[in-house]
Amino acid sequence: MDTTEVLVVGAGPTGLTLACALLRQEVPVRVVDQAPGPAATSRANILHARGVEVLDRLGALGDLPERAVTALTITAYAGGRPVSSLRFGDVGLGTARPALLVSQADIEAELRRVLAELGGAVEWNTALTGVELDDTGVTAALGTGKSVRASWLVGCDGAHSATRKLAGIGFPGAPIADRWLLADVRLDWPLDRSGSHGWLHRDGVFGALPMRMVGGADDVWRLMAYVPDAGAEKLGEDQVLEWFHRLLPERTGVTDFRIRGAVWTSVFRIHRRLAERYRRGRVLLAGDAAHIHSPLGGQGMLTGIGDAENLAWKLALVTENRATEALLDTYQAERRPLAVNVLRRTSANTRFQVGTGPVTRFLRERVVTPLLDRPVAQRWATAAAAQLWVSYRRGPLAEPTSRFARRPRPGDRVPDLPCRRANGDTTRLHAELGDRWALLSSATVETPLALARERLGERIDNFTLADVRPGEVWLVRPDAHLAWRGAPEAGGLARWLDHALRTGRVR
Repeated sequence: MDTTEVLVVGAGPTGLTLACALLRQEVPVRVVDQAPGPAATSRANILHARGVEVLDRLGALGDLPERAVTALTITAYAGGRPVSSLRFGDVGLGTARPALLVSQADIEAELRRVLAELGGAVEWNTALTGVELDDTGVTAALGTGKSVRASWLVGCDGAHSATRKLAGIGFPGAPIADRWLLADVRLDWPLDRSGSHGWLHRDGVFGALPMRMVGGADDVWRLMAYVPDAGAEKLGEDQVLEWFHRLLPERTGVTDFRIRGAVWTSVFRIHRRLAERYRRGRVLLAGDAAHIHSPLGGQGMLTGIGDAENLAWKLALVTENRATEALLDTYQAERRPLAVNVLRRTSANTRFQVGTGPVTRFLRERVVTPLLDRPVAQRWATAAAAQLWVSYRRGPLAEPTSRFARRPRPGDRVPDLPCRRANGDTTRLHAELGDRWALLSSATVETPLALARERLGERIDNFTLADVRPGEVWLVRPDAHLAWRGAPEAGGLARWLDHALRTGRVR
């Protein structure tokens, strides 16, 4: 029987991010996917700042920033006229990596490139068909007729996850909005391709987003429409295009257009679901296998990539026997509350966007949407979508601090600050993370570094940073969150490391 340390099921953004992060930490990984090959099309087409930071830390950005729109503008229309223009970009959020308007297929291609450079590969046409759990690992049956023995199995296999079902993990939820039509089409019309457009219409919202396609095609647009009266029957490509030929002029007022064919079409309903648990023994879930929600706001791929990065460094420490399995329980403790928050916000936003009542329509078209033109609303919307606000302050790995304590506090994301290596060279903090930890101080500190390396291994370096007060040290996790800060001579760093790695709890 073949063996591996970690078997990753699913080669989408979540699974590929996890596999790359583990391989960078020298953890043996196999990646299987039931699909016949890489997807050429995708539903997701925007990656907000936090996800871009993760790709940056993995070395998987490639030339995506050059090929993508890096400051996305969303123009909203009501009554046929523009009423607001919301710009997603770097508006003082402490990141050098603003959102990218880019296809999920392109992101997956860059992650596969890194995977190959690290010695990994995706095994296509390989479905997970059975799971047998015991105290020391998982025996996974594959659709190829073979089995794999793995210490850990991570299901990143989407909303219909075979991993989740075979592990017996519940996935309760409810529908949010009825039928939506989606199509990537070759479209000639007079709208600006530097941003996306959305129309508020009494019969349902209508959206148009310029797509950056492989090969440089610059005439493809993604069209999306809420059509609750489209019926229950399945719709083929020709039928979806017929709907858009009618809906586009009705809801946008644009009559000078020509749809020259479809690249891809889809019909879907929006549900919200959340796994009852993220771990059962040696099986874990990440991404859409653990949570699904409305695509409005572009939070799905972003949240899954964040799951993968959070899980990777913890799983690496456990496989190296530097931490007990208790550390893996902090994965659910930190990430599931975030998923709850995302589900609530996207559900509320979707219901507000598709509501047909007169009060809802008035608030949507006359109050809320026009407010998005204001700078304060631009900053709030960008920050909310970017997920740079995510903090694990209330999680089991963050020591409680006073509400008046200086930021960043334990659990907070540390911005991509300029710092210096021991040899005096300048660098960016996030460029040093990904598969490594960082010890930040105002001057080189040898004793805390030796202490940290004793517990964490050699994947940690000391950097000097002007923001750190003299006599204080910051320990930054590979996912750029502050693990601990304080005076090292007081023994706090040793206590944090011992408790976190042994019990998964420092509170």
